[in-house]
Amino acid sequence: MKKILSFFLIVIAISLSAQAQNKPVSLEEIWNGTFRTEGLDALRSLNNGTQYTVLNFDRNTRTSSIDIYDYETLNKVGTVVDSGNLPGIPNFSSYVFSADESKVLLVTEREAIFRRSSLAIYYIYDVKTKSTIKISDTKIQEPTLSPDNSKVAYVFENNLYIFTIATQKTMQVTTDGIKNKIINGVTDWVYEEEFGIVRAFDWNADGSKIAFIRFDETKVPEFSMDVYGTDLYQTQTVFKYPKAGEDNALVTLHMLDVDSGKISDVNVDNAYYIPRIKWMNDNNMLSVQTLNRHQDHLKMYAVNANDNTVSVLLEEKDKAYVDITDNLTFLKDDSFIWTSENDGYNHIYLYRQDGKLIQQITKGNWEVTNYYGYDQKQNKVYYQGTENGSINRDVYSIGTNGKNKRRLSSKEGQNRADFSADFTYFINTFSSATTPPEYTLHKALTGKKVKDILDNKALVKKLEDYQISPKEFSTISVNDNDLNMWMIKPANFDATKEYPLFMFQYSGPGSQSVSNTWMGSNDYWYQLLASEGYIIVCVDGRGTGYKGRDFKKITQKELGKFEVEDQISAAQKLSELPYIDANRTGIWGWSYGGFMSTNCILKGNDTFEMAIAVAPVTSWRFYDSIYTERYMQTPQENASGYDENSPFNYADKLKGAYLLVHGTGDDNVHVQNTMRMIEALVQANKEFDWAMYPDKNHGIYGGNTRLHLYNKMTNFIKENL
Repeated sequence: MKKILSFFLIVIAISLSAQAQNKPVSLEEIWNGTFRTEGLDALRSLNNGTQYTVLNFDRNTRTSSIDIYDYETLNKVGTVVDSGNLPGIPNFSSYVFSADESKVLLVTEREAIFRRSSLAIYYIYDVKTKSTIKISDTKIQEPTLSPDNSKVAYVFENNLYIFTIATQKTMQVTTDGIKNKIINGVTDWVYEEEFGIVRAFDWNADGSKIAFIRFDETKVPEFSMDVYGTDLYQTQTVFKYPKAGEDNALVTLHMLDVDSGKISDVNVDNAYYIPRIKWMNDNNMLSVQTLNRHQDHLKMYAVNANDNTVSVLLEEKDKAYVDITDNLTFLKDDSFIWTSENDGYNHIYLYRQDGKLIQQITKGNWEVTNYYGYDQKQNKVYYQGTENGSINRDVYSIGTNGKNKRRLSSKEGQNRADFSADFTYFINTFSSATTPPEYTLHKALTGKKVKDILDNKALVKKLEDYQISPKEFSTISVNDNDLNMWMIKPANFDATKEYPLFMFQYSGPGSQSVSNTWMGSNDYWYQLLASEGYIIVCVDGRGTGYKGRDFKKITQKELGKFEVEDQISAAQKLSELPYIDANRTGIWGWSYGGFMSTNCILKGNDTFEMAIAVAPVTSWRFYDSIYTERYMQTPQENASGYDENSPFNYADKLKGAYLLVHGTGDDNVHVQNTMRMIEALVQANKEFDWAMYPDKNHGIYGGNTRLHLYNKMTNFIKENL
C-alpha cells in the first residue's frame, strides 16, 4: 500500500513539475498571431461538381490568380486567370463567376463603406478569349451580370445603371439618386446592418426584367461622427441612421423592362420593410418578402412581372418576431423550401408553388442551424442541426418526404459543410473545445470520408508548452431553467482553495457563447487569466439561441431583464461552491454583452464587485430601428421596457469597480451610449475608469489597439478582482 501511495505521489509531483515548466499565454502572443489556426482559402465549387477554384496571391510577384483544383485529388489542375497576364490589372482581391462560368467579374481597388458594402473598380474577364473589359472608370457598387452575360447592372452614386458588354455603352436607369435622400438598387445603412443585404436589385432568368428597391431616406434623421484623423481639423461622417421609434426609409418596389427602359411600380401591402426579393424559375414571377414595422407579420408575395399583379404566396405571424433568412429555395416547378419556427423549433418545410404546405421535412426538439441546399437528383435536402445537443453541430441529409435522414458528420463538436455544386462532395470543417479545426473531404450521399485535407496538429504540439486548462461544459439550474455553461479553472487548481470568479457573456437574442468549438482570441485571454489564478465562467441565459422559440423569445419587450436576472443568479449559485471566493466576482462583455455587464454591476451590486463594458448599448433608444424594434417595439409603445432596463438610469447603484470602453468611430453602437453613461455616473458622483479609442469602430482594432485594450482590461482585473 505504501508503495502504491508513493507511486501516486511521484506521478502527482511529475505532473505538477510539468505544469510549472509550462509557460502562460501572453497578450503579445494572442495578438501577434502565435496561436493562429491554419485554414482553407475560400473555395468556390465549379458547375461540374468535381472541381473548385481558389483565389491565390503571389507575394513575390504581387499578382493574383484564380486556380482550379480537383476535389478528389486536391491537386491544382489549371488556372482560370492570372493577373500577371492582364495588362493594367496588377492584381485583384475577389471574383464572381457568371452562371455559365464563361465570364468572371474581377474586383480591384476595393474600398469599404460599412460592414458589408464597398466600392471598387470592376473588370469583366472572358474565359474563352482571355480579354478584359473595364465596366466603369469610377468605383461602383454591386455589379451583377445578366443571365445571358450580355449586360452588367450596377449602382453608382445611388442610381442604377446598365452596361452593355458588346457596345461598351452605359445606360443610366434611375436619375433621382441623391446621397442621404434617395437610394436605388442598394440598401441603406440599417438594412445592410440588420437584414444583412447590400444589393437590392435582381435580374430575372432571361435578363428581360430587373426588380429593384428604392429607398427614400428624406425623413430619416441624420447621425454624425467626428473623425479626428491626423489633420489640423477633424472631419465629420454624416449618414442616415433611424433610431428606435424614428422614421425609417420609405421603401418601394419597382420593375424595369430592360429593352424599353420603362420603370413601373409594384404595389405590395404590408411593405414597411422589404428585406428580400428573389426571382422564381418562371421568368415572369418574382417573390417578395415584406414585414410590418413590428416584424411579427411576414408576407411573401408572388409578383407577375407582365402586369405587376400581386398575390400572397405565404404568410407567417409570431407573437414576438419572424426571422429573415436566405433559406428560400425554388425547385424546378417553383415549389419551394422554407425554414420556420412554426412548431416551436427552427425546421425545414416544403410548399407547393401556390403556397400550400406539402410537408414539414425536419421535426424534433432541436434546431436546423444552417440550410445547405437541395439536391434535385437525389431529392434530398442538406442541413446543419443541433440534434446532438445545442452546443454541437452536425451535418445531415434528409428526403423531402421527411424520411431517410442520415447524419453525415461523425465527430462531436462543430461540423460545418461546404458542398460541391452538384452535391457530390462536401468539405467538412470540424472543431471542438479540444480539437482545433480539421478539414476533410466527404461523399455527400453517405458522408464517407474521402481524405484528410488539413489539420492543426502543429498548433496542438505548440500548445503543449503552455498552461492550457480544459473548458468544462455543464449546465447550471437557475430561475427554473437549465442553462448551458462552461468553466475554465487554473491549471494548478486546488479544490481546497478559493478563487475569484470572472464571468463572460454576450446574451443577445438568438446568440450562443457556450459552444463546443475551438478557441478564439478571447479564449486564449481566459487561459492567461486562469494562469493568474482566476476561474472563468460563461453562461448562456434565457434569450440566447438554439434551444427553441420560447427560450429565445422570452425576452420580448424586455431586453436586459431576464438575461440580467440569469447572470446574477448564476453568479450567486457559483459563489456557493467551496472553491469560489464569493467576495471576488467580476463580469465583462462587448456590445450587447457590455450592456449586460453594466446592468449586472448596477442591479447586482451585492453580487458583482467588478465589471468591464466594451462598446455597450446603454439605452435601446439610441440603437437602430430594425434590430431594436424587432425585440422591443417602439419606445412610444414600450417606454417602460426601454427605460427600466437602461443602465444609465441606475448609475447611483454603482458600488464596485467599473471600466467603460468605446471607439469614437463606432457607426453601429454610437459613442453617445458611453457619453450618456459617463454623464450619469458623474452626476451620481461615482468613481469609474474609462478609455476612448479615437476613430475606432465597433471592433476597436488596428495597429496595437487590441493589444492596448486587452492590456488595460487585464490590469484592471488584476487590480480590482
